[in-house]
Amino acid sequence: MSNADWDAVRHESELRPSSLADVGFIHLSTPQQVHLPANRFYSGEHDLLALHVEPTRLDAEIRWEPGVAGDPESMLFPHLYGPLPLSAVVDVTSYPQQADGTFAPFDESGT
Repeated sequence: MSNADWDAVRHESELRPSSLADVGFIHLSTPQQVHLPANRFYSGEHDLLALHVEPTRLDAEIRWEPGVAGDPESMLFPHLYGPLPLSAVVDVTSYPQQADGTFAPFDESGT
């Protein structure tokens, strides 16, 4: 999510991105897989933020489902089948590109 997008919604009670209406769920990622969609959809963006979500604070169902062609076959992504309550967002951090312009997975500490 960009800084501008976060600024626009951070005082709302929940997040309802277009994917919720388009495909019925919100795309989420684990720290170890977040680089895959970031590189696919946000290449060249310099102001990305990572929203850190506490799953126990979610009201809607999470289903672990395959990603897209090109993702590792055994990798399943968490899809949230409902809005994301902003009370479940426990941290927001910068997600900068590396020197080569790509995004890396978060390390084990989530940063």
